[in-house]
Amino acid sequence: MSRSKLPKIVILGGGTGLPVLLRGLKHYDVDITAIVTVADDGGSSGRLRDELHIPPPGDVRNVLAALSDVEPLVEDLFQHRFQAGNGLSGHSLGNLLLAAMTTITGDFVHAIREMSKVLNVRGKVLPAANQSVVLHAEMEDGTVISGESKIPYSGKKIKRVFLTPENVEPLRESVEEIRKADLIIVGPGSLYTSILPNLLVPKIGEAVCESDAKKVYICNVMTQAGETLDYTASDHVKALYDHLGCPFIDTILVNEEDIPEEIKFRYKKEYATPVVYDIAKLSEMGLKIVHDKIIRYEDGYIRHDTQKVAALLYSMIRQEK
Repeated sequence: MSRSKLPKIVILGGGTGLPVLLRGLKHYDVDITAIVTVADDGGSSGRLRDELHIPPPGDVRNVLAALSDVEPLVEDLFQHRFQAGNGLSGHSLGNLLLAAMTTITGDFVHAIREMSKVLNVRGKVLPAANQSVVLHAEMEDGTVISGESKIPYSGKKIKRVFLTPENVEPLRESVEEIRKADLIIVGPGSLYTSILPNLLVPKIGEAVCESDAKKVYICNVMTQAGETLDYTASDHVKALYDHLGCPFIDTILVNEEDIPEEIKFRYKKEYATPVVYDIAKLSEMGLKIVHDKIIRYEDGYIRHDTQKVAALLYSMIRQEK
């Protein structure tokens, strides 16, 4: 089937959650567009952003790797992170390649397109904007923390997040893909530092609100200290609605599997607890609730099960079509 006739899925996110989801979805007959945050300012991405004045490549790199269809060794090479070397330590090869391609082409989006060809990417990867943005958080005590990497460590409760520059332009292509989508997926990922930086780009959030597509929010399994401490599932949704000014989600996907005590104990050290799925409140908000056993464990940490989640999402889009 040609790409133009495939069901169109647009996924907005960043961090570790988005690549996990994409690894499962790419095996289905769907037209995937991943819209990726450009607010990252930590680690290798932050250094390249500051030194070369380019958008941070890290989240884009992880998404390209997740959607790639190459030999495992090539993907490992792309994801390789240097552990030593003056100036190289901490950088991943993929970040350096994206930075080099941006310098050569003069355009971050063009660089992503060229790297997509090299990696035989299944789908389209677009940054939320073709420039870096700075994420700020206004805390409940009125103080403002600037920088995506600093926000979770403030020790204060977030009231709202916002971007500068305020007039940042989204890619026209990103807005068009949202308008043409059959299914829009938000999450999984850090609510304030991975998901909202996409939706707060002017015209991106508006396009999501105005879209006729089915919209699914994949709720996090655990709360996150510094962002969503003690948040229920409906608290996550309310934060999204408050920032966008519209109740745009149709369906929420939640995990119903009990988490082993030893895993809970590990997360307790990080002040993280399982998200409470307050079904009554979610229903009051008019949401369809899809619940299933959708998690797996990797090195003692919880991850969404990419195959199960992809299968559920594909069944939703089949129902829509």
